[in-house]
Amino acid sequence: MAALDSLLSLHGLGAAELAQLFAHFALLSMLSVGGAITTAPEMQRFLVQQQAWMSGAEFTTSVAIAQAAPGPNILFVALMGWHVAGLAGTAAAMVGIVLPSSLLALAVGRWRRRRADALPVRAFTAGFAPLTLGLLLSTGWLLTAPTRDHPGTIVLVLATVVVMVRTTLSPLWLIGAGAVVGALGLA
Repeated sequence: MAALDSLLSLHGLGAAELAQLFAHFALLSMLSVGGAITTAPEMQRFLVQQQAWMSGAEFTTSVAIAQAAPGPNILFVALMGWHVAGLAGTAAAMVGIVLPSSLLALAVGRWRRRRADALPVRAFTAGFAPLTLGLLLSTGWLLTAPTRDHPGTIVLVLATVVVMVRTTLSPLWLIGAGAVVGALGLA
């Protein structure tokens, strides 16, 4: 059994903890309106506060690294799973966050295509916009927590919001600017 743990790099977690990780991420999959990043506050609560499998700084760093890397935004889930329990944790977290919502989206998509003009379907679809915005705002609030008390961070966040709302500038420029400001210790 120790050889298997070593091979999988479980970081001391057993099958019960992996099942718990999978189940929690499967539940979050069903709540991730607007993408998995919208459930980051709940992931942080579960992984950092409740289970203590990660520190707050490790959580924020995992999100930042994954968001800066090319590829799909969901990579941050893989990094968290890896940090918690190596390869097995990555598999548990990724399958948990992807499988339930993918199966539901497939079923609902087929159903919705047949009823696209129905008023309840249109109202339901329109109602998701404010829900997604609220989830994204809570994620942003959580991710600024480690540096929120620094005045430069407040200025940077407000400037980013203004630029994103008023221009068509690519967010990559703002990410780059944020990296420079952070590297200089200004935020």
